[in-house]
Amino acid sequence: MDNLAFKVLCLSFEEATEQPHFEKTSFRVNKKIFATLNIKKNSATLKLSAINQSVFCAFDPGKIKPATGAWGKQGWTLFEISELKDEMIIDALSLSYCSVAPQKLSEKYSKD
Repeated sequence: MDNLAFKVLCLSFEEATEQPHFEKTSFRVNKKIFATLNIKKNSATLKLSAINQSVFCAFDPGKIKPATGAWGKQGWTLFEISELKDEMIIDALSLSYCSVAPQKLSEKYSKD
């Protein structure tokens, strides 16, 4: 997935907005960040639960890994988006969005 496709996907979630976040672009719902995009590195950082983080990282540790330090321990996970299948990124992004979205919005995207 390229940067533009990732951006479009992030903004396809209901009430998602785009804002600058230091040297990255952040995607938010209800003023909470669910993803950031590093255009120069073609990578994204997504907010996941500890369990979901471990599942995704186990799938491909070279291309999916916890963020460094405390951020990684809080579930922030780095994805090399150009190196992964779109379906995997879509699944992870849906989980990330649902982790911060208000319940009325997350219920629309939850697979449970």
